[in-house]
Amino acid sequence: MPWFVICTKFKSEFKVAETLENNGFEVYCPSITTERQWSDRKKRVKTPLFNSFVFINIAENSREKVFDFINNSRYLFWLRKPAIVRDSEIEVLKEWMSNDQVDEARVLQISAGDKIIIANGNFKEQEAVVKEIGKQRMKLILPLLGFTINVKIKEIV
Repeated sequence: MPWFVICTKFKSEFKVAETLENNGFEVYCPSITTERQWSDRKKRVKTPLFNSFVFINIAENSREKVFDFINNSRYLFWLRKPAIVRDSEIEVLKEWMSNDQVDEARVLQISAGDKIIIANGNFKEQEAVVKEIGKQRMKLILPLLGFTINVKIKEIV
């Protein structure tokens, strides 16, 4: 069965994923934990890696059954067809999310708009486009996945 992408309302990704899981669907909603600062405290907050997206593993002819359980959602389309994410890409995401360390990172005069080829790690030899570079984070566009990834830079080698 292929993986499809469900577009949800903003900040309802976890609720949609939980509802679908409770009704027997195989779903994946990758998340990251970040530390947020308020005026009186710091708190660790779990947020989705991809805002408004949940992955679901479902047969093509059963796609409409999802809407019996969730409202205000739709499938992501690419070239007028439902976007399909390969099993290998989901496995890479799962492995990447479970591994909290970066093996090696090198930043050599990279600027926004540059095309790079990832040299190491789970996305090895995949092309990415640099969207933004900050002091602690970098946004990369992975064309094969069709998503923007916000990567935390732990070390610059």
